[in-house]
Amino acid sequence: MRLFPSKIKDFFSAEEKQRIVSAIVASEKRTSGEVRVYIESHCRFVDPVDRAVELFYGLRMDKTEQRNGVIVYIALKDHQLAVYGDEGIHQKVGETFWKAEVRNMLSAFTTEHIVAGIVQVIESIGDALSKHFPYNEATDRNELPDEIVFGK
Repeated sequence: MRLFPSKIKDFFSAEEKQRIVSAIVASEKRTSGEVRVYIESHCRFVDPVDRAVELFYGLRMDKTEQRNGVIVYIALKDHQLAVYGDEGIHQKVGETFWKAEVRNMLSAFTTEHIVAGIVQVIESIGDALSKHFPYNEATDRNELPDEIVFGK
């Protein structure tokens, strides 16, 4: 079982952070979509989807050209998480997809496979994005940073 360090960004080792970022980069190479991961200790809201939405707009993820950005939100100490996609991808996959991804992450988290759960959800989101928003070498550009965002 992991102990929580004083700073949430120290919860993961450098290798674990790199695994997560590598999953983002690999997923985005197959799509015009964008994936961000935001991790903090506590969720300020009762519903983690509300926090994910706040962060989504705060990080200006709604500014992607095809409205196909997705945020994976995790509040580690509160054991809350959410996946929120912009209107372009949401219209393609719907609420059922997002809820299934949260269930998959929770399943991995309960067995202490936190990084594996995050990587798996990123890959699954990448699959959905590549199906509906395939990569186009002539027009695609990385619209958002790939690094993990750590809150408090």
